[in-house]
Parts: sequence; C-alpha cells; structure tokens
Amino acid sequence: MTQQASLVLGDGGWGMAIALCLHRAGRKVHVWGFDVDYTAEVAQSRDNSRYLPGIEIPSDILWTSDIDAALKNVDEVYSVIPTQFIRPSLEKFGDKLNGLPVYSASKGLELSTLKRPTQILAEFFGGVDSIGIVSGPSHAEETARGLATSVVVAAPNEAMAKQAQAHLSSDALRVYTSDDLIGVELGGALKNIIALGAGIADGVGLGDNAKAALISRGLVEMARLGKHFGAQRETFFGLSGAGDLMVTCYSKHSRNRSLGEAIGAGEKLNDILARNEKVAEGVWTCKAIHQAADKIGVDMPITEQIYAILFDEIDPKTAVRNLMGRPTKAEAE
Repeated sequence: MTQQASLVLGDGGWGMAIALCLHRAGRKVHVWGFDVDYTAEVAQSRDNSRYLPGIEIPSDILWTSDIDAALKNVDEVYSVIPTQFIRPSLEKFGDKLNGLPVYSASKGLELSTLKRPTQILAEFFGGVDSIGIVSGPSHAEETARGLATSVVVAAPNEAMAKQAQAHLSSDALRVYTSDDLIGVELGGALKNIIALGAGIADGVGLGDNAKAALISRGLVEMARLGKHFGAQRETFFGLSGAGDLMVTCYSKHSRNRSLGEAIGAGEKLNDILARNEKVAEGVWTCKAIHQAADKIGVDMPITEQIYAILFDEIDPKTAVRNLMGRPTKAEAE
C-alpha cells in the first residue's frame, strides 16, 4: 500500500521547519516551492541556503516545484506561503487542491482584501469546512533544529484538529488543539505589529519599562480586535497570543522585531525592505489592520502609532508622547 504524504506549500524557513516536524513524526513529506530554479537548487544540495542554511534536509523529503509531483498521493496540505503571495501561488494549482484538508501556517492579512489566510485558502480548497490553522511561539530557526516547541492547531472540527496534532507531534514538538480558529489566526497576525513596536522601542532605547508596557497593552489591543471578529478573548492569553507575542518581541530570530529596531535607529522602511529577502509580515499586517480598525471603529492606539512611524515617518519619540498623553482610564476598560 502506498504511503500517503503531507504536502507543504512554501519552501521558506517555516515551511522547512513544518516539513521537518512532519518527517520526525513519521510522515512522508513533499515540499513545493514557487521559484523553479531555487527549488531545484535546494533539491540537489539539500540545504535551504536562502532561508534556513546549515540544516540538512533528509533525502526522502521530496523538494519540488512540479505541481503534479507535489500532489502525488497527498492526503493533507500545510500552507506556509507568505500571506501576500498565497493567492498568486495557489492560482497555479487551479482546482487540483479541491477536497484536500489544509492547515494554514501563514500569518497576516491580505492587504488588497483584508482577508485572513484561511479565508484566501477557502477559495482554492473548496470552502472553510476543510481549513485549519497551526500557530504559536515557534521560530523556524529553533523548531527546525528540534528544539522543544509548543504550538496549537485550530480547526472547524475536532477530528481535523486531532489529525494535525497526531501528524506533527514528536518529542520535540508538543501540539495542543483549539476550536477558536479566528482567535488563533488573528493572534499570529496581530502579534507581529506589536513586535515591530517592541523593536522600535529597542532601537530608540526606551528601556525595559516602556517595552513591557507596550507588550502588555498590545496584548489587550489584540484581544479587543479579536473579540470584535468573534474570537474568544482567552485565546489571546494562550500559545497563539501571549506565547507568540513574547517570542516575537524578544527573540533575536524575530524579523519583525529586528525591522522595528532598525526603524527606531533611524533607518527608512523602504531601504530595509529593499535589502531583505525574508518577509516581515507585520509591516503589511499593520497597514491592513489600520485600515480595518478605522472602518469598524475599534480603538487600536498602539497600531495607529506604529502605522504612523512606518508609513507617515513620524518620529518614534513623538509616537510615545502621543500614547502617553492619551486620556487616563481604568486598566480593565
């Protein structure tokens, strides 16, 4: 009997980490990449030098840009494509993905539509009933190396959540389940905005007190928006909210925190983006959420000021004064 395979869409660092987790758990794994030449290079060298160098890719993981080869004997999909590229990437597959269960591991919102990754995937996989999400504090640089990591899987039904839990779990990856797909997905997106702010605070030299206040009040802001969209508030104080927020705001591996630090040190956003191949999703998520919050009337002062720093180029110290000078209120409001 032919062994069924898990297909990972996206050959970046986190896509590779997910592939290695599935492989450790005993799954047959296929990885599909958009860039034909680079995918062929990695397939030959077994080294993802652009995104996660120095970690050998096992020879029995299929690494390909050939859609038909990637889909052969596949019974589940993990989408790890950067959010702004999900639609153009999956358009290449036509209707070949219909009927397969898919777990999103992308974070952010599509700038042109303000859709979450799972909402984009629903257009290619035949509806929302077959779409779950994997999220949590899980930098690829550590997860890929087998360092202890915990994530949460949310899905529209328990069976689907437990399937991913079984297929991903190993002695290096502990997987929890949740029924709050919206909360888990928004937590992974919104924390990147706050991580930009944490990096800006580091770059300006605002100190530990200010950074702690930014992160804790940022978490409240995340939960406020999530509740508006139907998420469970308590989800934001779990792995996909507070957990992911902490690792992204403090880790040396965090692209969003690092980009924010460069902004705080005086660099321009366009210059930073031009020299980086790796995607800092928080930039585009900030832009999308700023638009969404304004339309629906949800108060998001931290996001508003980070947006002003990034896109209106206001001085970070002015943004701090704007936040500190807001009318006083009770913490629970």
